[in-house]
Amino acid sequence: MEAFPCSQPEDGSSSIPDEEGPNTEGGPEDDADSLLHKALRSKMMGMVEFLLLKYRAKEPTTKAEMLSSVIKEHQDHFPELFSAAVESIELVFGIVVTEVDPSTHTYVLATALGLTYDGMVSDEQKFPNTSLLVTLLCVIASQGDCAPEEKIWAVLNDLGVHDGKVHWLYGEPRELITKVWVQEQYLVYRQVPNSNPASYEFLWGPRAHAETTTAKALKFVVMANRDFHFLPCLPEEP
Repeated sequence: MEAFPCSQPEDGSSSIPDEEGPNTEGGPEDDADSLLHKALRSKMMGMVEFLLLKYRAKEPTTKAEMLSSVIKEHQDHFPELFSAAVESIELVFGIVVTEVDPSTHTYVLATALGLTYDGMVSDEQKFPNTSLLVTLLCVIASQGDCAPEEKIWAVLNDLGVHDGKVHWLYGEPRELITKVWVQEQYLVYRQVPNSNPASYEFLWGPRAHAETTTAKALKFVVMANRDFHFLPCLPEEP
């Protein structure tokens, strides 16, 4: 699996084609196209890494900086490379890129839904864990503001995150979603009233309500065209 999967349109096409094997039938022109596709794919992944560095450093960036630092000789392809990278980090990492100064093409990066949580647990952490929190808040919103624990774990399992199994990025997931994010007041984890045997459910916490809205969460779901049973794959452990 690639380090940074890029979501694709419903028709299966992509503005940045996947890498292909050697072309045994085409001529020099086909070989050149294949090499270009591979080069653009590499540039897109480099763009994602660059934007994540800016996110961790809490620094803005500009089109000029991206062209000189990442794109270099492929500047004519900047629009599709930038678009693919932005879509990828939004879907995979829960980070949005916003242009704040059109005159200089300056961009800032922030957690989706307007959350103030940056998902960086330590200075050594390479990837933010914000995508999981954004996903859970969106699932809860799509379930009528209250999601059964079974639904939450079904979504996490689809993401390759399992109860009792330490995840390379999220750590112990039960600890994260029932304690850490509850203490951060993003989630409420409670027993369903009068349930016997006891069952549990998740709701938004007061901090989530203060920082975002259900409407924003549902809009994010529609905008990202997410089906919570088919979320983009996370990067593999480095």
